[in-house]
Amino acid sequence: MVHNLDDFIRKLAQGRCEYCRIPESHSRLGHVLDHIIARQHGGLTTTANLALCCGRCNQFKGPNIAGIDPESSQLVRLFNPRLDLWDEHFRFKSAYLVGLTPVGKATIAVLAINLPIRIASRRSLLDAGHPL
Repeated sequence: MVHNLDDFIRKLAQGRCEYCRIPESHSRLGHVLDHIIARQHGGLTTTANLALCCGRCNQFKGPNIAGIDPESSQLVRLFNPRLDLWDEHFRFKSAYLVGLTPVGKATIAVLAINLPIRIASRRSLLDAGHPL
């Protein structure tokens, strides 16, 4: 049974960051509820606008709602875990996250998901037998 908004979002996210997929149980910084559309942009604190986010993704995302697609140099919105299907925008190539769409590519860039230290963390999880 879900008792509050925090529990509901954590259950919906299956205990993983909804951007980079790092499990909360393996995150040193902990996971937080992220406003997908930041409050400063009018985003509400509702299930439709909250995502479970690791500390690193949250740090880099900040109030951003868009980014530049590195291939086209076009401004595109960021991935929205409540509206988008993760598998349509991303896939893993080992511990490296690949963007499949402009939204995926811009999200990876803005959230710095493929910094070497973040890839190394995911590689350690994979080597220990934990799926992403």
